[in-house]
Order: sequence, then C-alpha cells, then structure tokens
Amino acid sequence: MLVQFFPGDSLLHRLDPRTKVAAVLVAAITVLAAANWQGLGLAAVPILAAIALTRLPVRVFLRGLRGLWVLLAVTFLVQLFTIPGEMLLELGPLNISREGLEAATLIFLRLSLLILAASLLTLTTSPISLTAGLESMLSPFRRIGVPAHELAMMMTIALRFIPTLLQEAQILLKAQRSRGAHFSAGNPARWAKSLLPLFVPLFAGALRRAEDLATAMEARCYRGGANRTRIRSLHFSSIDYATGGVALVVLAGTVALRFL
Repeated sequence: MLVQFFPGDSLLHRLDPRTKVAAVLVAAITVLAAANWQGLGLAAVPILAAIALTRLPVRVFLRGLRGLWVLLAVTFLVQLFTIPGEMLLELGPLNISREGLEAATLIFLRLSLLILAASLLTLTTSPISLTAGLESMLSPFRRIGVPAHELAMMMTIALRFIPTLLQEAQILLKAQRSRGAHFSAGNPARWAKSLLPLFVPLFAGALRRAEDLATAMEARCYRGGANRTRIRSLHFSSIDYATGGVALVVLAGTVALRFL
C-alpha cells in the first residue's frame, strides 16, 4: 500500500505534492507529540478526514495495516507485558497492568496512524509529481552542494522498484514450491535457511533491472537536473495554504493538550 498510486480527482489528489509531503511530516510529528487520549484523538481527526476525502475504498487502507500486523502485534504485546502498574490480570509469569494496557493501546493506535498518514502520500501522488515535489523542497540545499534532483530521483526509483521486487519474489516463491520446496516447515532457523535460495535470483534480478534502467537513461541522454524543465510547474493554491494551516493548528492543539 505504501508504494501504490491510485489515480483520482479528489481534493487530496489535486493538492500540490510539496503540501502533501509537508502535511505528512507535520501529521507524523503531531501523532508522536500526542501523550494522551485527547491529543491522539485530535491528531486522528484530520488523518481520518483525509482518508474519507480520497474517495478510495477503506479496504485499501486496511490492507496496508494488515501487511504490518506482525510489527503492530509485537509492539502491543511488549508494551502490554513490560510496563508495571495496577494489576488487572495475571497469566503465570506475565502480568497485565492498567498502565501497560493503556500504553500498549496508545502505541498501537499511534503506529497505525503513522502508517495511514504515510500511505496517504503515495496513494494520492504519482511518482512524477512526488519527484518534482521532493526536488523542489530540496532545491534550496543546492547552494551547499546537495544534489537535489538526483536525491529525489533515487527516492522515487526506490519506491517504484519495491512492488516490482515483491512481484518477482512471489514468482520465485511459486516456482520453488512447484519444484517441491517447503518454506513453512520446521523451526524459524530452518525456515530462514530455506529462504536463502530465493535471495540469489532476487538480487540478481534487481541488479539486472537497475543496469537496464541505467542503460535506458543513458541512451536517452539523461543528464540529471542540469537544464531540465517540466511540462507542468508546481504552484500553491488556496487549498494548499488552507491544508497547511489546518495541519499546524492541529499540531499546536496536540502540543497544548500534552501539557494540560
């Protein structure tokens, strides 16, 4: 989900990519700054509203959370069983306290909101627009020698290659299973060892695709950001300014609730 783009004409699709990048960063800071239920609830309102404004099916976002369920579950359980406090339940050597349950729920919701906020950027922004926005945001650092265009291009290519590598890994996995390989039997060490034959062809394919891409770019006389122009220039509209204002107001409110 974090590397997919769904074309559309919603309010979020029409926003300037720089606005979306900055809004996602502010949303992440807001979620991390929330220290109580009130602050986290305030931080969740604009994220959930943005999800509704995308006009995308809810299952698209739920699928992204389902893909990271191991991370969410482990984080929840670690917080649940390691924080002392008022005892609620004893499960042998494991104890569940009221403080641990509250902290585990908060961290679970915080991580979920961070994942949803990050997905809003890639789901509603095309790779070309994202590259243009990142390059524009990094352009002031050119004065100190930062290659803004090259960095933006590398990040965009990396995002573009993730679904390709995942698809190739699925093809290799099915090919190995058709030959009698088993990847789910045995203990975790044996399971990890059984996956080693997949990494060699996967990395070989990734290097081959990278070399083909470099050759194609050189054949088209690609020269980085030197004297390059774009068909569509980026411009901020009133909606972009309003979005930035809402994000900053929510951040200020969350910080204020932290000290109340």
